Amino acid sequence: MILYCTPACIYCHRVRIVLLEKNVTVDLKYIDPDNPPAGLLESNPDATTPTLVDRDLVLKDSRIIMEYLDERYPHPPLYPMDPVSRARARMTAQQIEQDWYSHYTKITQASERQAQSARKSLRESLVDADTLFNSYPYFFSQEFSMIDCSLAPLLWRLPNLGVALPAKKSDAIAAYCDRVFKRSSFQESLTDEDRDLAEQVSKK
Repeated sequence: MILYCTPACIYCHRVRIVLLEKNVTVDLKYIDPDNPPAGLLESNPDATTPTLVDRDLVLKDSRIIMEYLDERYPHPPLYPMDPVSRARARMTAQQIEQDWYSHYTKITQASERQAQSARKSLRESLVDADTLFNSYPYFFSQEFSMIDCSLAPLLWRLPNLGVALPAKKSDAIAAYCDRVFKRSSFQESLTDEDRDLAEQVSKK
């Protein structure tokens, strides 16, 4: 099994967390997007990352990769086992992408005017959701789940994105981040580029 990654990619980051939670052995290949290797081009001519190659199977979307890994390696489960709870968790994961990851995309790819608006919207949306982080150790769960695998890379990048949450209105998010960022799977998932994001902010 080969996972092609771009070192600073948020979508690659969350796939790596799933792999570490599952303790799956994989050949991680970090690529230069401007000079993709032949192996990636043969499997995925678009050379997008993350790309997972598992024998004859090629998967190019991070959510599909994450769900495939959860089904192929069912222990420990990152989605609930019963169909109703599993469907609800998938809906929550999809909502996070629509509500929060969409702002991330605008901040990193759109014009500065659109990015500023997206920063404001993401900040306000997270503050409004602060109480949701207070009910359980993890997001709507007693156990670390697929939702946390998606949330953690986004929250890690907030300072670098210029999204500062007001302390008194985001205590639960701060406590959640402290728990998740200390988790071994998260620490081991960080590339040098990921760690540099935090260092760049601390030096400002």
